[in-house]
Order: sequence, then structure tokens, then C-alpha cells
Amino acid sequence: MSLLSVLNLTTQFRTPQGWRSVVEDVSFDVAAGQTLAVVGESGSGKSVTALSVMGLLPEGLARASGSIRFEDKELLTLPERQMERIRGNDIAMIFQEPMTSLNPVLSVGRQIAEPLVRHHGLSRRAAMAEAMRLMDRVRIPAAARRASEYPHEMSGGMLQRVMIATALACAPRLLIADEPTTALDVTIQAQILELIKELQDEDGMGVLFITHDMGVVAEIAERTVVMYRSKLLEAGATEHVFAAPRTDYTRRLLAAAPRLGDLGGSPLPRPYPEEGASLPPAIDTVRRNAPPLLEVRDLVTRFDLRRGLLGRVHARVHAVQKVSFDVYPGETLALVGESGCGKSTTGRSVLRLTEPTSGSIRFAGQDLRSLPRAALVRERQAMQMIFQDPFSSLNPRMRVGEAIAEPMIVHGVLKREEAPVEVARLLTRVGLDPAMADRWPHEFSGGQRQRISIARALGLKPRLIVADESVSALDVTIKAQVVNLMMELQADLGLSYLFISHDMAVVERISHRVAVMLSGEIVEIGPRARIFADPQHPYTRHLLSAVPEPDPARRLTRRVIEATELKSPIRLPDFVPPVRSYAEVAPGHLVLQGA
Repeated sequence: MSLLSVLNLTTQFRTPQGWRSVVEDVSFDVAAGQTLAVVGESGSGKSVTALSVMGLLPEGLARASGSIRFEDKELLTLPERQMERIRGNDIAMIFQEPMTSLNPVLSVGRQIAEPLVRHHGLSRRAAMAEAMRLMDRVRIPAAARRASEYPHEMSGGMLQRVMIATALACAPRLLIADEPTTALDVTIQAQILELIKELQDEDGMGVLFITHDMGVVAEIAERTVVMYRSKLLEAGATEHVFAAPRTDYTRRLLAAAPRLGDLGGSPLPRPYPEEGASLPPAIDTVRRNAPPLLEVRDLVTRFDLRRGLLGRVHARVHAVQKVSFDVYPGETLALVGESGCGKSTTGRSVLRLTEPTSGSIRFAGQDLRSLPRAALVRERQAMQMIFQDPFSSLNPRMRVGEAIAEPMIVHGVLKREEAPVEVARLLTRVGLDPAMADRWPHEFSGGQRQRISIARALGLKPRLIVADESVSALDVTIKAQVVNLMMELQADLGLSYLFISHDMAVVERISHRVAVMLSGEIVEIGPRARIFADPQHPYTRHLLSAVPEPDPARRLTRRVIEATELKSPIRLPDFVPPVRSYAEVAPGHLVLQGA
């Protein structure tokens, strides 16, 4: 008997033009002890399906029809009072973004205890004791101490564990996990996936797992449902969906899923193959006979922490510590590591968007740290940045054509009357219709907005682009398109990239060299093929072992992933970092010693 049975579910939202279907005639079952993965791109209806099951659709603005049966209850016709007894008790949900799902003014222990007080009638003291037991169960270190912490004091991985503990507090029969690992580092993602497997084995709960990552699907799901534009395209056992996909869309999803080792021992990056096409040629644009375009030596960036009426410095955040690297013309150097390792601060420090504490930064032979502000602004024309969230980096009150033209006009690259022609050329260059210049940012998908950000960066004809997690939040097929676009532009224009990411499979695809960061330091740097084929530092091996692979056979394996957080970068003002040295284990392949 199915634990959850969804039959002919149709969910509609009210719009000015009338009711619009966002989930259309969807059916599936989830059995006790089984994991069903619902996959598809953003906008396919995955999350709305989950909200329909939970009865969390906005009243008056949405309506659902069909049938949703949980055990012997029809949820669509259940009175709200009875639904409240099921929600959080028999059916629990983990949301994609824990920071927006948790109350910032309540301690995490109290938030875990809340459903126990509400549904099981426990006293506050008993509920808090159970909350700490649950925190231990989801592998949160020092649970007794951390129960009194607030959400802003915990890392993303630990916050997601808090969400899981809250969802599991009442021992639900069904767990709905909506993109619970999409924004997490690869090591934290591996920990969360293993944790869900363990808890499912122990309690026999059913899991409805929503994702667009085919590697995650392969590792966790017995059955898979593929959704596209509100409809269910394909459903079946996961191994059958992977081995013999019945629709073109499923084949595209699988083809776009990056796999470690796809490039073998090739020293050069290659674009993702288009559907039905052979492997694209490798991209070789690096001019190693030329001097480095960017030279960074002993870069240090620290942030003072002050307190008291006089604002005395009581500690410092050691975000970047003695980092050195070169980027050659036409080369992509990838900076990889977990959140908090200092890679984004390194990228911002290189452009002096964040002012470094010490060290040397030379771009095309020019010492950037010695430049006054006006000269730095002129020099930055050749150095552009692409941010992780293109929506927040675009002005919502400015049409995209104006957003692309603005930096060119400000820097005097062209006159305002010349802008429309150049904007049309740039939009065409990144694969968008020039007529889109008159649209607003909210009218575009995430992938299209990232293309607009790339077009804006290209307008100043840069030689170096710092791409900070520029594809991390994109769907797998859109991610492949944007990566291919960046590599095509590199081949055509000779661009250099400092590519900042925690996605090791994408890094293998796009980079010439890789630098691995941990706690503000580069622990290993070398040619891409060497780093992936023969990692020397334990942390590099840890990162690579945590990458999910789109192979359903791995679902039956259990990996031991240590539940640790990065060491705190906060040090006392008089702290002196230890002197580090590197060993060259192969030409150009350096490994930090003593760390």
C-alpha cells in the first residue's frame, strides 16, 4: 500500500488573465521506506507539487484538484484543523533555503522543540532535551552548546541539519525534501544525503526528494519522476530512467549532468557536447610564453572586529592568508573550496572591491595596490566580475539594455546614441534576441539573466573576468549552456577567467589549472588533469570523494562523510600565522606542507 498517492493533481494560480496551471495532471506514489525523486528545471512545477501535498498553497490565489491521499486520508478535502495535525507531525518538509525558513529571533534548539510541544504536548524542558538528542542524531557537534545559538551563528550545512532535525522531531511517516542540498557545498551535500539514507533505514519513512541534480537522484532515489513545464514526462525505476530514458528532455538532463573523469587525462578543458553531437574539440588559448596577465603574491585580507564605546579591535577575521597565484592570457584558473574558505574574498580582493591588508597584485604589469582610486577605476575596465546571483546584480528598475549600456557610457567607451547598436551586438553574442533589450530583469529566467550579466561584462572589452559562483544556482542544462558560452568567448576573445566555484565537476570541465582553498590558504595548486587524477592534499581528496555521480549503482553504497565545519577564521589581534611552505610534487603542482 502506498504511503502517499497523488492522482491527476492539477494546481492553478490566479493571474490577471485568469487561472493558470502550474502543475497539470500529475500522478505518482511513494511507498513506506522508499525515496521518490521529482526532477526538472526551475519552473517545472516540482515545488508547487510539494506545497500542494502539504496544503501550503496561498489561500484565494491558488487551487488544487485531483486527489492527494496520505495513508487513508484525502488531503485536498481535509479541514484545515485536521491538516494542521498532520503537517509537521505525520508529513514534514525541508525547504531549500534554511535561513529564510528559520525564525532569526529564536534559538535553533527552541525551533526544533516547537513541533514537539505543539503536536506531542511535551513540556518545554522535555522538548529541549529531545531537541538536543535530535541535534546529536543529525550529527551537529556539541549539541548542548549549539542549541542556544541563533541561525545567523551557524553555517549553511549546520542550518540544513537544524531543518532536518525540526522535520524529524515528530518522527514523520513522510519527509518532503525540496532542493535541500542545491545551495550547499559538495561535502555538506554528501553529509546531508548520507544522513537522509541513514534515517530512512532506521525509521522506514518515505521520502519525496525534489531536485534538478541527476547525480543526487542517482545516489538517493529508487524511483524517479521527470517534470517539464508543469507536466509529468516520465516516471519509473531510477536505474531504468538512467539507462533508457524515453523522452528527449530526460536525455538532455542526463547528458548535461557533469561526471568526474569525463575528460580523462586531457590537460585542456572541453565544452559540454550538444545533444547528438560528438565530443567538442579542446580549447587551447593559453599563452604561457607571454608574461602572466595577473600576478598575486602573498595576498592577505583581514577584517577587524570591534566592540565597546571606543570601538577597539578585539579580534580579526583572517579571510585570506598569504595567497599567491598567476593567471596567464587565455587561461582559466579555478579557485575551489567550501563556503567560508576565502575564495570569494580572494576574487573581490584581486579587483580591490574588498581592500587587501597586504600583498602584491599586478595586472598586465601594473601594481593595482599602488593605484589611486581614479586610476583604479580606469584599470578595472579590463577586469570585470560576474556574480553568483544575476538578479540581485541587475537593477530591477532598469531595462536590461540600459543595464548593459550603462558601464560603457560611464567609462566613455561609447556615446549614449551609439549604445543601442552595441547592446544589440552584445545580446546576440551571448545568444539572446536583441529585441530583449527593452525587457525588465524579472522577465528573464536565471540562465538568461546570467547571459545578460556576461554581456554587460563584455561591453568594456575586459581581458580578465572574475566569475564568482556564476553557475552554481543554475539548473543543470542551463549551467552547461552558460559554461559553453564562457568557453566559446574565451576561445574567440582570448579572455582569462578566475573561476570561483565549489562544483568540482564543472571545474574539471572549464579549467586549465585548479587552486584548492581551505581556511584562507591555498593547500594545493596545479594543472587540472593532475589535481583530479592525482590529488595530494587530504582536503582535495575529501572534496573529490564527496561529488555525487549520476550512477544509480551508487545508491546501494554507504559513504563515511565526516560531519565537520571549517575552522573559525577569527583570531586575536596579536595572532601571528605560522610560516607555510609548498612542495612541488610535479611540474607546476604544489602542495602546502604542515596543514
